[in-house]
Parts: sequence; structure tokens; C-alpha cells
Amino acid sequence: MGVKLQLRREDMRVLVGCGAAGAIAAAFGAPLTGAFYAFELIIGTYSTVSLAPVIAAAITAMLVSRALTGTAFTIEVGPIGLINAADFLPALAMGGICAGLGILVMIGVTRTERLASLARIPVWARPAIGGLLVGGLALVSPQVMSAGHGAMHLNLEHDVAWTALAGLFALKALATALTIGSGFRGGLFFASLLLGALVGKALSVPLEWLAPGTLSSAALAVIGMSAFGVAVIGGPLAMTFLALEVTGEFPIAVLVLAASITSSLVVRQVFGYSFSTWRFHLRGETIRSAHDVGWIRNLTVDRLMRRDVVTARADMTPDEFRQAFPLGSTQRVIVADAGNAYAAMVLVPEIHADADAAEPSTNLSDFFRQQAEILLPVMNARQAAALFETSRTEALAVVSDRVERRVLGILTEAHTLRRYSEELDKQRRDIIGAAE
Repeated sequence: MGVKLQLRREDMRVLVGCGAAGAIAAAFGAPLTGAFYAFELIIGTYSTVSLAPVIAAAITAMLVSRALTGTAFTIEVGPIGLINAADFLPALAMGGICAGLGILVMIGVTRTERLASLARIPVWARPAIGGLLVGGLALVSPQVMSAGHGAMHLNLEHDVAWTALAGLFALKALATALTIGSGFRGGLFFASLLLGALVGKALSVPLEWLAPGTLSSAALAVIGMSAFGVAVIGGPLAMTFLALEVTGEFPIAVLVLAASITSSLVVRQVFGYSFSTWRFHLRGETIRSAHDVGWIRNLTVDRLMRRDVVTARADMTPDEFRQAFPLGSTQRVIVADAGNAYAAMVLVPEIHADADAAEPSTNLSDFFRQQAEILLPVMNARQAAALFETSRTEALAVVSDRVERRVLGILTEAHTLRRYSEELDKQRRDIIGAAE
């Protein structure tokens, strides 16, 4: 008969953080990386109370792993070369590129899950179909299989054509999306490191053409590995320490930190937050560890929406609409009837583009979108995110109720993600304040 530990919330966070720190430290032989992974992504704060147990767990796990296997897992990246101040520019650019590609991978995983649901494939059959598809990709390149440890060694320790690196990136990204989207339980930790290393090494070829003698392919691979990991997983300091412990060279760690911060900022502004945290949010999980996202249920549409909406009359003609809303004045307009009841959403560029058609439309209703998809003020951020997913739109109108449908405001998916990030930071500050 099991015994249930009656732990406080703070103790549970530290315990989960110790487990995560130990797992990362044992897998990579990098105790600092494991510790900072726990602090940044699991515990959420740096405190003297959690420092000792987390560090002890990371070091112990690394020692036990070495005692059992005899050797620690290492990533041989080759000679880094000299680092100078001018190398910060390509490092910052690498951070932005990895952020964009990381967002595409994260969206691809989410869209694959949605496609599996829309296809009405039985839940029990999805892993089998996903396995067959990934197996087909493995016939093209066996390097798409598993987490990617072997592929990391093959591509970083040997000279590989940049076209082969780009092809492997596409195959591995597709295999990752199929694996998670078809229902296999797993994460993107090592897969993101492999993808980032492939991006870095592939981009070393055009960089050598543009600026010969700058960063080596090994240095770019390390920067890309860390920046891509930050985009998908989060934790810029954890990824910086990973680069430091893998290479043993401080100068490259400085470039990695710059690229990681750039990647983190871009992802926060465009996507909202790291993929793993956002998946917790979408599922509405209330976890007694890491960052507790149960509070997301109280983050309502009423708190998130913009109230300064632009509306148009439903009886307007397209010509009248184009005069009232010139191209560039706004992206989208809410259409309402005489009683301010919601009718639809229209895109301003689409109506202006129609003016140059052979037979321009004479009815504004021809451009109506999202007539049935609406948000209510009492909905929370999780419900709003789910509706954005199903409606496949970037913005939805907020109405008073489903009967009167009085227009109250508008909410975009990007703003929802950004506000989620801000609220999460507020929760972190509250935890720190409570600890003090």
C-alpha cells in the first residue's frame, strides 16, 4: 500500500526540479545545465532554499550515470576557433533564424495533432499510422529515428554538404511532428538540439561566402543548437551552460547567450511562450510543480480583449467600405447591424483587392468571415485558444452573449499568447515575493 507524501506546494516544486535537474545532468553529463534547467523551467525562481537540493541532485545523477555506463555522453563539435566582437552579429542573426524555424516546428506539431483529430482516426490507431509514416521517412534517412544522438555525432563530427543538412532538418522536423501529433508521448528536448545544430552548420556555408574567416561551422552549430533549444524549450541560461559544458570554452558561451536571448525574445513576441509551457496551457493542466498554470482559468476574454474596435455597418456597399476604411488604416473590421449586433468579420486588404477584379463584388456580405465563431467575455484563455485553433483564424470578435451578440471588443491569438506570457511572469514575481 503506497504512502502519499503530504508536501507543501513549494516542496513539490523543488522535488520536481531535482528530478528534472538529475535527468538532464545524467543525460548530458552537464550538472550546471540540469540545475539551471530546473531553476528556469521547473521551479521558476532562484533561491537559496532550492539551490542545495537541486545542485546535489544534478551532481549525484551525473556521478551515478558515469558509474553505470563508464563514460558520459558527449557531443563532439570540433574546433570552435577564435571569437571576436564582430561575431556577435551572425550570432544574433542565428538567434532570430532559429526562433522563426522553431516556431514553424511548434506550429507543425500542433497542426499535425489537429489534422489527426479532424481525420476522425481512432485514438488507438493514430500511433500505428504515425509509426508507419515515420518508418517511411526512415527509409529516406535512418537519422530521423529516435532522439537523434547518433545523427548529432554523424553530422557534427564529419563534413556534410549543406543540402544534406537542410534535407535532414526537414525530415527530422516532419518526423517529430508526426511522432508527437500521432499520440506518442515524448518531448522535443534533444530533437530541438539536433535541429538547431543542423541549422547552424548548414548556415555556415553561406556565411563563409559572405564573410570569410568569421565563425566556424562548429561554432555556428553550437549557437544554433542552443538558440533552437531556447525557442522550443525555453531556458536561455540552461542552454548557455550546456554550450559551455559541451565545449569548455567561455567565449562561445557569450555568443550563445546573446543568440539565446534573441531567440527567447522573438518567440515571446511572435508565439507567446515555450512550446512545453503552452501545451500545458492548452490542456488546462493544474500542476503542483513547475509553473502552475491552473490560474489560466481566471484569465478571461474580458480581461484580454481590446475594446477600441473598428466597426462597419452591414448595409454598406464595398465602395462605401473602401472609402471609410482606406488600405492600411486597419487590418480587419467587425461588421454589425443597426442594433450593434455582430454580423461578421471582414479583411480590409481583401475588399480593396476586389476593386481591381474583372467583376467587383457589389455586396459586402461576400467578404464576411467568422459569422458563427465568436468569443464571450466569460471564456478563459484556454477556451479562446481552442476556438482559435478550430476556426483557423488570427482574430475573433467578443460579443455580450449568443442571443443579442452585442459587439464588445476583439481578441487576437497573438495577443492571447503575449498576455499569457506576461501573466506567467507576474506569477513568478508573486512567488519570489512570497518567498521573501
